[in-house]
Amino acid sequence: MHLAETAPDTRAKTIPRPTWVAVPEADAPAQWHRVLTLLATVSLFIGTRAVWTQAASHRLVVAAVISLCYLSILVSGVLALTVRRTRSLARLDLCVLVTAITLTLCTFALNHAGGDEGVLTAQAARELVAGHPVYGQPWPWLFQHNPDVALTPTMNGGYDLTYGYPPLALLLTAPLLWLGHGALAATAVTTGALLVGAVTLWRLLPVPWRSAATMACLGLGFLPSYARLGYPAIIGLALLIPVVVHWPRIGAGGRLGWGGIARAACLGAACAAQQLPWFLVPFLLAGIYAVRRGELGGRAAAGVVLRVAGMAVTVWLLINTYFVVSEPGAWAAGVALPLTQDATIHGQGLVGLALYYTDGSDRLAWYSHASVLLTGALLALLVLFVRRLGPATTVLPWCAFFLATRSQDGYYLLMTPLWLAAAITTPAASFAGAWQPRPRILSGPRRRPALVAAAALLLVPALASAAVAATGSPPLRMRVTGTRTAGPAAVSELDVRVTNTDDSALTPHFTLTTGQGMSHWWKVARGPATLPAHASAVYRLRPPGTVFHVPRRPGTRIRLRVFTASPDTLSSMDVRLPGER
Repeated sequence: MHLAETAPDTRAKTIPRPTWVAVPEADAPAQWHRVLTLLATVSLFIGTRAVWTQAASHRLVVAAVISLCYLSILVSGVLALTVRRTRSLARLDLCVLVTAITLTLCTFALNHAGGDEGVLTAQAARELVAGHPVYGQPWPWLFQHNPDVALTPTMNGGYDLTYGYPPLALLLTAPLLWLGHGALAATAVTTGALLVGAVTLWRLLPVPWRSAATMACLGLGFLPSYARLGYPAIIGLALLIPVVVHWPRIGAGGRLGWGGIARAACLGAACAAQQLPWFLVPFLLAGIYAVRRGELGGRAAAGVVLRVAGMAVTVWLLINTYFVVSEPGAWAAGVALPLTQDATIHGQGLVGLALYYTDGSDRLAWYSHASVLLTGALLALLVLFVRRLGPATTVLPWCAFFLATRSQDGYYLLMTPLWLAAAITTPAASFAGAWQPRPRILSGPRRRPALVAAAALLLVPALASAAVAATGSPPLRMRVTGTRTAGPAAVSELDVRVTNTDDSALTPHFTLTTGQGMSHWWKVARGPATLPAHASAVYRLRPPGTVFHVPRRPGTRIRLRVFTASPDTLSSMDVRLPGER
């Protein structure tokens, strides 16, 4: 008897998976989505402790809410790295947004006094409700009763004390004046606009990118601080968000549709809120024309742009109608004021050379020329290279402010959520078929060198103007000849000998600064109002207050600055005063 042979088992043997090995899931969120949610969560820490400290001393309920927000931040940090489904992470993104909104409201409840923009907007709303003129009316008491509110000094030795913005912000503020005195109504409007803008951007972005909206609008702290100051630009930002998201789709197929009409209306309303959106409009219209012309041809593209511009202008005029009819001249001067007020130079841009690194310049106006020329050059470059520069359409306009006489960083950062919206929703593929003008001189066999030369030629005028401004020399030479004190480290009078080296008569205006920015003008107690060309005189100066307190911190730089208007010049020198360490 033969034993039956056992056939070998040819089936693949299954090796059991260890229990500690994670099973990949089809619905697992991408790692970059987790990181983005985590970054948005971490960004909520910025400035939160200072607000909690402030609330813990006298607003315990607010402090308790902030403590709960801390708990939400910690839990969100854990969940961002551990949830296993994309839907769960999307819900966590919503939780992070709600936490950011709560922190913004807590901070607003503690700090809502507003800055100069908010104070002026609230006063303009009161004047409107009372039936009084709004534009061209100086309100000096607003700043006398609020010493913490900044003044805008002008080159002629005065201050800008009038309302200088389009009227949408004051129209929205007027119904809320019942909230309280000061700038509360104005800051409530701008803070509310920021929250609405943040929620709108969060909703319009693709789901994995939504936490980026939370971080850009609310999490980093700087935009909520501008909203609490009452900046009307925040309203313009909120209105521009739906315009910028997927903006190359506006007028697709030659039809605006209700969505395109709504976007054009938002564009007009944004321009009626503050002047910054004005600089974005030509870039957007040029980009829309290029994309539509590549799709539809020149005539149809022009029709789309004209309909967008027409709707925007109509909305802008409707918002301005009351003021155009009731005070046309003052209204026109008021809405153009930031461009014509001739404020003293200030900011983090190229003007810092004249303010901090040299003793001034007698060609300050060339900074403005350079800014205008750069704006035109960037617009022309966008038209020529829209397939390459199209994704940066929302960033290009603000580059010109780096050369402006007022180049403070608020002009850049206030619109940064628009950069994010464009980066996510307008990729380079959106411009692949966009029209780019190529005249014969730029389309021959040496096309690339010709294009490079054209780009350089467009930028040369702006750069040359900036060089002219930066290389100017101070027209006034100064020497401190005497000081009078009213106690230790307290200067009551300053005698300065001034020599005019310029070929024209100058009217000097004096100030002492101990850092960046501008202090109030010093009063001229003795000395000629206008100093003739190549003449010298001794000026006796008195501080705007009772005395000028000399900083006791070692190494503090005290700078005597003299501004003149017509022409705009700056002359500066470092001084040492009694009591200085």
